[in-house]
This record gives sequence, structure tokens and C-alpha cells, in this order.
Amino acid sequence: MDEAMQDIGRVTYTPIGVIRSGHRAAEETPIQPVYARGCPGQAEIRPKYAQGLKDLDGFSHLILLYHFHRAGEPLLTVVPFTDDSPRGVFSTRHPQRPNPIGLSVVRLVRIEGSVLHLQDVDILDGTPLLDIKPYVPRFDGIKSLKGGWTQTIDEKTARRRGRRGYRGPSEDDTGERQNP
Repeated sequence: MDEAMQDIGRVTYTPIGVIRSGHRAAEETPIQPVYARGCPGQAEIRPKYAQGLKDLDGFSHLILLYHFHRAGEPLLTVVPFTDDSPRGVFSTRHPQRPNPIGLSVVRLVRIEGSVLHLQDVDILDGTPLLDIKPYVPRFDGIKSLKGGWTQTIDEKTARRRGRRGYRGPSEDDTGERQNP
């Protein structure tokens, strides 16, 4: 191990709030916001961080960073929820990671005090929220994209597997209500 790696040390975070959703069981929770269309939720922000929400109401989408508090032991090879083949954990968004940090892009519906009302929430109820960043199309909208192994799975299969055991209504990409 080189000297720079030895000096990294330990990193700790203090949650800024908690995520609330109707998702109580991991196996019944959609795996990505695209498969959680129409799933409501909230981010309850601790009062001492509420001032940091100033000016957030002008954004349609937020990037939530959170701690996978029920992920289990880390694995370096996992079978992704939408695939049948083992993959390196860093080529997936699987929760059982060396640092169990999750990321979701959700729709911001409204802000009431220190509570963010959200849509397309694919996060378990009670999940510790680490950070919020606005989704900025100018910065985050990448034009030429490659999806690696995920592009080998047809959309119908990905959607079925991605919704996992979730049985509630969803919206397709047009905003139309769909039943699973």
C-alpha cells in the first residue's frame, strides 16, 4: 500500500435527516427511481440543517445520498437485481458495498418547513439521509452515454425485476398511471 493510501484514515458522517416512504421490506422496494414512478416519500431534515434548504424549491429533481442501513455484509461480486450474471459491485448499484452509500434522483413535489415531499422514491423507510444535491440539467445531463452490461437487458425484463415485489401503481415515462 502506498503512503497516500495509508493516510486516508477513517471517514464518518452524521445524517442530516431521515427518509420516509411506504417501503418497509427491501424485497418489496423498487431498485431505482425509474421503477418507483409514483412512489411518494419525504425527507425529514433535522432542524439544525433546515436553513440549508433555502432556494431548493426551484429545482424539479434532487439527488439524495443516503446510508444503506440494512444492506448486510459487503460483497465484491453480486448478482444485480435486473441480471442473472455475477458482476463486480462497483459496476452495479447493489446495496452490499464496502461503503454502503446509496444515490437516488427523485422528484421534488414541495417543501413544508423542514420536510421535502418527494415522488419516485425507491428508498426504505427510516433510511439515514447523508446529503441532498440539486439535480442540475446543465451539469448533470450527459449527452453521450454508455450503460455497460445494463444495456444487454431488455426494458421489459429490467422493469419487472426492478420493481421487485412492489405491487403498487406506478407511472410510465409519459407520466401515465400504470398497474404492474
